[in-house]
Amino acid sequence: MDFPAAVREKRTGRQVSQLELASRAGTTQRHVSFIESGRSVPGRAMVVRLAESLQLPLRERNELLLAAGFAPAYAETSLADPYLRPVRSALDHILAGHLPYPAVVVDRFGVVVAANRAFDVLAEGADAALLRPPVNAYRLALHPDGMAPRIANLGQWAYHILDRLAQNPALAALHAELLSYAPARLVTDDHLGFAVPLQLRSTRGDLRLMTTITTFATAVDVTLAELKLEAFLPADGPTAALLAAWPR
Repeated sequence: MDFPAAVREKRTGRQVSQLELASRAGTTQRHVSFIESGRSVPGRAMVVRLAESLQLPLRERNELLLAAGFAPAYAETSLADPYLRPVRSALDHILAGHLPYPAVVVDRFGVVVAANRAFDVLAEGADAALLRPPVNAYRLALHPDGMAPRIANLGQWAYHILDRLAQNPALAALHAELLSYAPARLVTDDHLGFAVPLQLRSTRGDLRLMTTITTFATAVDVTLAELKLEAFLPADGPTAALLAAWPR
């Protein structure tokens, strides 16, 4: 896709008007219009400002720069690189500090790149093939040989995952696979959106878990910006007690 079309697609996809984008980027609506029609060729700084004003993920910002004929501005470093050793150490510290509750870090495809020792609470009873690296957390959750048979409210909770994947075109194939495993969406009379704990059966008792998702909002590396830390918290006292007593 050429640069003018790419800018127009990103802007309209986010339902931002030319006037609003111009205001955010510190330029004029006329200039934005000229950029989108190909009548004006912006410099690198303006491309970066447009991408930032549209709040594009770092990967998409690099793609926009490339479409405009400029080198990418944001590095994409392997997590195995020594440069990111402090980040890996920090993640390990966060994961350990969340014990005795489960927590995982996944990449943009849902592949588990780190997890704490309470991960076995989630993986209990799953087929060994689903736990063979690289482990995909989304597939583990919804596959019939994974967590799915243990999720009492699968008709509600599955869409916590599916609705997020549907927003990422790069995960279309995975979304289609997981959707084939999921039951029909269950909407009850007291439905409040996704305001429902994960109800997970285990050999030690039933668990009710809330989740939080943390991202690296100020990262300037594509790899880090795409990581997500999903932490599970007890939604009631019995769950907290059960997890505290879970053997390690």
